[in-house]
Amino acid sequence: MNTQSINESRQQTHKLAQELLEKRSQLWALRDQIVKLQPYDAEQPLEPLVRQFCQELIDYISLEHFGVFHHLLNGTEKDTGMIGLAEEIYLGMAETTDAALDFNDRCEAFTEEELRRELPGELAALEVDLALRVELEDRLVERMTG
Repeated sequence: MNTQSINESRQQTHKLAQELLEKRSQLWALRDQIVKLQPYDAEQPLEPLVRQFCQELIDYISLEHFGVFHHLLNGTEKDTGMIGLAEEIYLGMAETTDAALDFNDRCEAFTEEELRRELPGELAALEVDLALRVELEDRLVERMTG
């Protein structure tokens, strides 16, 4: 791989890291909006905001898997330390992805009334998984941007 290809790959890696951090920030901002509405009352429709949150959640985890990990593990990345770290944390990331997908599926199935009742517990459980994801992700982003 020539120097230009290596530089392009590094630029792409850095760009993906920045996109991931922006997407994560957007997700947490939406989560904060939802939490601030508690206690949820029948007058405040919750479903549109939860659907938006779920879409951001899916976009976020998709960027990680189909953007970041694909880029790092498809053979173009030559930083073996970064590749090793990506491989090391992948399983933990996959577990948090499964939890996020399960959250999305449950929320899609809830009626508005069920959302008001179940969402606080669902969000609390998701936040535990997202906190682990952020920990793993921060290790990778640090390496990607360093």
